[in-house]
Amino acid sequence: MGVILHHPLMSVAEIRNLTVAYGSKVAVSDLTCTISEGCSGLLGPNGAGKTTLIKALLGFLTPASGSGSVLGFDIARDGLEIRMHVGLMPEMDCHIPGLSAVEYVAYAGELSGMPRSHAIRRAHEVLDYCGLSEARYRNLETYSTGMKQKAKLAQALVHGPQLLFLDEPTNGLDPAARDEMLDLIRDISHGKGVNIVVSSHLLPDIERTCDNVIVMQGGRVRREDRIDVITASAHATWDVELKEPSESFAAAIEQNGGKVLEHLSTRYRIEFPADAEKMSLKIFASAKTAGAQVRSLFPAHQTLEEAFMEAIA
Repeated sequence: MGVILHHPLMSVAEIRNLTVAYGSKVAVSDLTCTISEGCSGLLGPNGAGKTTLIKALLGFLTPASGSGSVLGFDIARDGLEIRMHVGLMPEMDCHIPGLSAVEYVAYAGELSGMPRSHAIRRAHEVLDYCGLSEARYRNLETYSTGMKQKAKLAQALVHGPQLLFLDEPTNGLDPAARDEMLDLIRDISHGKGVNIVVSSHLLPDIERTCDNVIVMQGGRVRREDRIDVITASAHATWDVELKEPSESFAAAIEQNGGKVLEHLSTRYRIEFPADAEKMSLKIFASAKTAGAQVRSLFPAHQTLEEAFMEAIA
């Protein structure tokens, strides 16, 4: 797969104080965020403003106020240039009745400015990559939901974009088809080096594919960061596994200023005050006092779901 390369970018999109409204209804309100290179998740419940933001970034909607850029192009003035360098996999079906997958994907390539012969060649390549090589000449109406989703992904890839917007890419998929789609997304981003924005309300999809996440609710950004940072426990919390359960160990932790949050067999989740110094040494000292043997010790992490609920609370 080819990738269109421009000057190096630390971010693929910059949005500043962006407001987008449908008449009197404000869908995106004074939103500011940066979309980094790599695979970024746009995470939020239905109605959070995710699709509206994507449409504004592609130049399909005129902002009421604020500004933004995608790949260095201004969203208010350069919509056509943005769409030439960006691929979009929309949430809703967008196939054209009567066309085979090859015809449909090649047509998408021609709309992006590719010569017909090149577009047809690329259509075969991306359909093969997406796992549709044997069904490429079938009409899209005969496709299953999973196959239609793959065809939508193929048309977004055909012109070798530098950035992909995937809006609810696993919508309606069964578990097997969902796994295939998420594996494709991961490979496109981490294997092929294409920047991706995955818009979804499904936390496991974001956690499995993305490096960064922007949490949206009510048309606003509630939090943005790397996923490994956002899931790191905000407290000084550690997971400890002992060789054998020890009531004395729990008591020693309390005496050293800590607190046992959870205890299951030999596993302990321990919290210390945020300003506590050398917490690992306190844990080993507590084990020594209790005559317990520490088998493993590592900082605890919260799930993305826990971080998400904390962000929108």
